[in-house]
Amino acid sequence: MIASQLKPLADRPWLDPTAQPQIRIEAVSKSYGTQVAVDAVTLHIYKGEMFALVGASGCGKTTLLRMLAGFAHPTSGRLFIDELELGPVPPHERPVNMMFQSYALFPHMTVADNVGYGLRRLSLPAATKRQRVQEALDMVQLGALGGRKPHQLSGGQRQRVALARALIRRPKVLLLDEPLSALDKKLREQTQFELMDLQYKLGITFIVVTHDQDEAMALATRIAVMNQGQVVQVGTPAEIYEFPRSRFIADFVGTTNLFEGTVCACEPGLIRVQCSETGGELLVDETGVFNVGQRVWVALRPEKVRLAKEPRDGNRINQLRGTVWELGYLGNRSTYRVRTTSGKLVTVFAQNERRTSEATIDWSDEVFVSWSADAAVLLQS
Repeated sequence: MIASQLKPLADRPWLDPTAQPQIRIEAVSKSYGTQVAVDAVTLHIYKGEMFALVGASGCGKTTLLRMLAGFAHPTSGRLFIDELELGPVPPHERPVNMMFQSYALFPHMTVADNVGYGLRRLSLPAATKRQRVQEALDMVQLGALGGRKPHQLSGGQRQRVALARALIRRPKVLLLDEPLSALDKKLREQTQFELMDLQYKLGITFIVVTHDQDEAMALATRIAVMNQGQVVQVGTPAEIYEFPRSRFIADFVGTTNLFEGTVCACEPGLIRVQCSETGGELLVDETGVFNVGQRVWVALRPEKVRLAKEPRDGNRINQLRGTVWELGYLGNRSTYRVRTTSGKLVTVFAQNERRTSEATIDWSDEVFVSWSADAAVLLQS
């Protein structure tokens, strides 16, 4: 599921021009007085997707989720699920359910009663309801804990109770607002895999709101990056990370080095950028349309940079000399911040491949940072 970009075309319906989206968000805006929370958003989401809405606080992602749930109403635009326009449909009749960030479990109820709460209005036999509750608990691996109260569960177990309660009415679409934010790092990573596995088995469309870019990258088939109420890019995790469309996206999703400069030459497949921050030219493989004299930014991911004590030979190589200014050891990798001779700080991620407690490159070492012309992306804005 993580390597969603490797799926066959049948599992990537957004690439099929004949495929019909399950969810259509058409030019939807939401204003509160003079403040625009969501600004003319159009999105198409397909059945069975794990779709993520990502952005900083206040970008409009939760407001968009609440409009799908029916807890807020668009100022303009329309929402559809399976061609059903949601505007006149009250929240309890929509084919969606929402899992809240706080989980919102009833402390005085047992786990089973919390999970079965959504069935109270359905005219089902009591035995059928009990069976549905047990199936939902088994689905999230809590079948033996139905008699406990929420305070007797761990954070991860409470998260799964909330998930089972959200799924018990078998919605077409499940909306999740920061579903893993209350969990610690290790449990959050474990739960990500459980969530992906469950969604894959059920085939239900999940829309996840998160401010955690790493979480979105791990979970989603596609990501919509939002900024100031607008969707600024939609794509698979690999597309968003490797081919950002703007400085904002390159800087927001993951870590990146940005070099400002001016195009000084355009050769077939190669752009030369004069960069005052590095005191020379930078080479970028690029097939886009750029003009000599145009202001641009070179975006370079830290893991694509090579760090060494000796200069690197080769064609179409960018190379800067500098000094290790900061160093952080993170176990599987080390993060270096190198101050180049021009004063520019460059971040480098180096994989710790050898089992040793001695750093091969240490504080204050003189080093060379280098990268090939095809490692960076050129951005116009």
